[in-house]
Order: sequence, then structure tokens, then C-alpha cells
Amino acid sequence: MIKKLSLIALTITLCTSCVSKKIYTDLEDKYANLKKENRGLNDEVEKLSQQKTSLFNDLNQMAKAYDDAIAELDKLKSDYAAAKTNLDNLKASYKALEENSSASIVANSKKNRELLAKLEAKEQALATENERLNTLKKELESRSQRVAELENVIASKDAAMRQLKDAISKALTNFEGKGLTVEQRNGKVYISMENKLLFESGSWYVGAQGKQAVKQLGDVLAENPEISVLIEGHTDNVPYKGNEQLSGNWDLSAKRATAIVNILRENKAINPENLTAAGRGEFAPIASNATTEGKAKNRRIEVILTPKLDEISKLLNEI
Repeated sequence: MIKKLSLIALTITLCTSCVSKKIYTDLEDKYANLKKENRGLNDEVEKLSQQKTSLFNDLNQMAKAYDDAIAELDKLKSDYAAAKTNLDNLKASYKALEENSSASIVANSKKNRELLAKLEAKEQALATENERLNTLKKELESRSQRVAELENVIASKDAAMRQLKDAISKALTNFEGKGLTVEQRNGKVYISMENKLLFESGSWYVGAQGKQAVKQLGDVLAENPEISVLIEGHTDNVPYKGNEQLSGNWDLSAKRATAIVNILRENKAINPENLTAAGRGEFAPIASNATTEGKAKNRRIEVILTPKLDEISKLLNEI
């Protein structure tokens, strides 16, 4: 069309000089009409192009929708097949259930009852065990409390025995270096008095210096009425050769212990029930009897002070 218009324009140009004005005017009118027709055609081509694009887009959407529909159809087919399989399985199960004999149903019912009974028994056992554990827990807490009380009592008595030892050491300080020692061990206080402080050889008579030491010890004991006092007499291993009043070292050690008890009893503030006299003879030495020094250490009176353990025994029995 464009080539045609160009040819016409060229023809008009060439013929202008040799054609009449009327022909020229007709040609110009035709040219103008052709240009107008050309613009109309171009507009129509543009419109058709837009319609083509729109139709192409619609085609793509339809193709996608078709693909989606195919996929959905495949899914529906798969779901249908699965549902059918499940239906078939259910039918088979139902049929098997229908074919089950009444005996089997009774057996299953009995088994269920047995299992239920076992479960109830286990629940009861569990409840009983929980109750027992709670009881044990309470008992453990109670025992722990009593153990703590026992530890406090023991600590208190140890402290009291330390104070008693210090009081005795202070009261007998004038006799230090004269065969007297005071020490605390195993929760007790031990006062050891060698015979040179108390007795003449082979005698159970207490001399003035020894009597003074025992009386000063008694003053401290009088202020501690909750203390048990054990007086032990000890000798060396040399056989006793005194008068016929004694049968030997054991008898001598017992009489010496009793002599100390009698001096302590002169203090009316001391409860006689707290006093015990014992003779050990030569059978509990603290040194070797092979030397003179060792024999001197073994010839002694030991006063053993023990706190009364009634409260501790009670707590121990409660644990």
C-alpha cells in the first residue's frame, strides 16, 4: 500500500508540468483519501495486534488452567484409588469381624477383664508404695532432726567437758609437776595422780598433800552434778608384799580407789550415786614396767569423768 502511494505521488510530481489542473486536483484528492485510508488501516492493524496479544495471553491462561485441571484430575484419581483401597480394607475387616466366632469375642473380653484387674492391682500397689515412701520420707526427716539434736547434745557435752577440764586444771594448778595430769579425750576428762602425790609405798592411806588435791578436785565436781566419776586404782607389776590384810596388787589398787572415793564423799554436794571405785591392779599400764620411771607412772589413781548420757541414749533409741 505504501509503495502504491509513493508511486502515485511520484507520478503526480512528474506530470504536474504537463497535465491540466483538474487532473492534478483529482490526483491530490485521491492521494489524500489514500493517506486517510492508510491511517485507518494502520489503526486497525494496531488494534488487531493488541487483540492478538490479549488472545495469546488468554490462550496461555487457558493452557495453565488446563494443566491445573489435569493435575487436579490426577489427584482426584489418586484420592479415589486410596479411598477405594481403604473401603476395601474396611470391608475386609468388617467381614473378618463378622466371621469372628462368639468364643473368640468371649476370650478377648476375658483377657480384657484380666488386664483391667492387673492394672487395678498395679495401681493399688503403686498407691501403697507411694504411701510407704511418704512414711519413710517423714521418718527420715524425723530421724535427721533427731540426729541433728544428738549432734547438738554431743557438741554441748563436749563443750561442757572442755570447760570442766579447764576448771579442774585451774583448781589443781598447784599440783602441776607433782605427778598430776589432766587431759580430755574421747569425750571424757582423765585426771591421773601418781602414787607419790597420794600414797606411801604399799599403803592406801592418803597423805595431806594428796588429800588436799582430791578435795580441790571434789570442789569442782560438786559444781557438776551431771558428771559420772570413776576412780581407778593402778599398780606396777611388782607383787605386793605388805600385811595380810591385802591379797595382792589388785586388792591394793581397789582399796586406794576406795580411799579417794571416801575423801570425795566428805563433800556433801557430791552425789554418791555418781561415784564408782575400781581396782585395775597392774593390768592397765601406761608405761613400761622395765624401768623405775615407768613403774612410777603405772602406780597411779585415774579419775575418769564422763558426762551422763541419758539424753544421748534416748536420742539414739529414737533414731
